[in-house]
Amino acid sequence: MKLYEYQARQLFQAYGIPVTPFKVARSVEEAVRAAEELGGRVVVKAQVLVAGRGKAGGVKVAETSEAAGRLAGEMLAGTVKGEKVRSVIVTPYQTIEKELYLAITVERSRRSAVMILSAEGGVEIEELARISPEKLLKIGIDPLIGLSQYQVRKALLFTSLSGQPVKTLEEIIKNLYRLFRDMDCELAEINPLALTPEGGLVALDAKIILDDNALFRHAEFMRMDEGEGFEAEARRLGFSAVELDGDIGIIGNGAGLTMATMDMVKLKGGRPANFLDVGGGASEEVVEKAAYLILSHPRVKVLFVNILAGITRCDEVARGLVKASREVGGGKKIVVRMMGTNEEEGRKILVDSGLYPLDSMEEAAEKAVQLARSV
Repeated sequence: MKLYEYQARQLFQAYGIPVTPFKVARSVEEAVRAAEELGGRVVVKAQVLVAGRGKAGGVKVAETSEAAGRLAGEMLAGTVKGEKVRSVIVTPYQTIEKELYLAITVERSRRSAVMILSAEGGVEIEELARISPEKLLKIGIDPLIGLSQYQVRKALLFTSLSGQPVKTLEEIIKNLYRLFRDMDCELAEINPLALTPEGGLVALDAKIILDDNALFRHAEFMRMDEGEGFEAEARRLGFSAVELDGDIGIIGNGAGLTMATMDMVKLKGGRPANFLDVGGGASEEVVEKAAYLILSHPRVKVLFVNILAGITRCDEVARGLVKASREVGGGKKIVVRMMGTNEEEGRKILVDSGLYPLDSMEEAAEKAVQLARSV
């Protein structure tokens, strides 16, 4: 479960991680008032659960409170990478001397948490890892021992900082790990962690992803989960779903098949918009809800459904897809590959409704990519 930036900032504050002052605004008037209270130059940041919002126009600088209100109004009236903006935060513009990157995340290949640190923040960490891996430090954290003092010292030496910032960074690292552990995080990230001209360190952005399987331990986050967005709606409907930044919607039955479907789309040059597993034995109603959810997403151009039916029945899947297609309308294309129980009956339902199933996952993925490019 992804948290909005303002929620992540609130957690940072609770765990003693310094952040710039901020105020949440859900209207132009609130944004103007927030900018006036903060004073001077401010940054207006759209609160959306997608990556790359800055490049998509979701982070802008305002010189005056009136400008902050205007920018907030534009954001609240629109979308960022297909996600509706329902709130913004207003925070003072911060002059910086240097940017760092700090995160703790789960690395499944190690079966443990890992701390990632870089002396270059404010960049896409995946791209930095690809072009300059020597600029990244990764430290595995034994789940039985936790973060050790020698590992913290190793991280501090890697940054080449000196003086008071070193002591501040030590506390930030320890507090971030404590937050990561206590809150059952999959990711706790600061990008950038800024060194100020006065020698302070402050988080200019905050990103936290919680483990859905541990939400029962955190009632406050269960209430947060009642919010807006694709993933929140998917959880309310009972699906395991993750939103991505592509334009080809994905439905599969079984996590392995769904991930393989996403990989095939990527291999054919497409961009998956989501991961959504309807599970085994999905009924007509379940498939209809899943397809409706994805087809309703403004960024999705094509829906690719890949079903291997055992307990699941192809005729149930087909009827659910046909109903969702009629309800959503808009001419969005659906590409289907399904095999197994009641396959012939399911194919007939699709063909009679103008939907044509394909025989192989590779062929269907290629078709979905072609259709997405033609829209």
